[in-house]
Amino acid sequence: MIEQIRAKSRGQWAVVTGASSGIGEACARQLAQAGYSLVLAARRKERLSALAVELGKSTNAEIVITELDVTDREAVSAWARANQATLKKVRVLVNSAGLAAGLDTFDTASLDDWEQMIQTNVMGLLYVTKAVLPFMLENNDGHIVNIGSVAGRHTYPKGNAYCASKAAVKSLNESLRVDLCGKAIRVTEISPGMVETEFSLVRLKDADKAKAVYKGIQALSAGDVADAVSWSIGRPAHVNIQEMVIYPTMQASPTVVHRS
Repeated sequence: MIEQIRAKSRGQWAVVTGASSGIGEACARQLAQAGYSLVLAARRKERLSALAVELGKSTNAEIVITELDVTDREAVSAWARANQATLKKVRVLVNSAGLAAGLDTFDTASLDDWEQMIQTNVMGLLYVTKAVLPFMLENNDGHIVNIGSVAGRHTYPKGNAYCASKAAVKSLNESLRVDLCGKAIRVTEISPGMVETEFSLVRLKDADKAKAVYKGIQALSAGDVADAVSWSIGRPAHVNIQEMVIYPTMQASPTVVHRS
């Protein structure tokens, strides 16, 4: 996938949110290897710093890191104002910041968990996209990649607000694409099934329960999803991969999984 986007990346910048772990980190690695300079954003600055040092040595990419909570509207706006010179060069935005919190029935779910998911998965995506999009419009060039989920297409027991948040991502992607029609800005949604990252640990807050989620199945890796992101970005400018849904081979739906 790297070779497919290297020719397009010379002198180009990409913003990746949620870059301190999981899919966001994997996307940052692939984009750096492909020649992009990077703006990496996440809440865990220590992890970003370590990643930036590693990628700087292995790829010579120029990397800017920022400690950013995408749910903080004012912080996102301030970040965009302070980094205008860099954001003017951005051609790719990967909105990877997201999470699931809790796995409870509707009547027992935590309101705090609901608010955290909606604020991160929906409002965070909106805040960052709203901040970066004007620079893409000024250049009439860009590609926005939003990480969705199969949960946005098929609800499952105890998924309630998480499924709703990812369904919102799907609708926002479609709306953004319609509003930008006629502009040279592409919009892609990558929606994975089971991906073995910190996702289940964050959701369940229990290491043993999180490990059991992936027991008996070869789940997708963060790199598998980053491959899809890289491939989509690497298409010719007249080609827009609108949606890509990716499951592990042994997963047929959010609730149908074959375990060995």
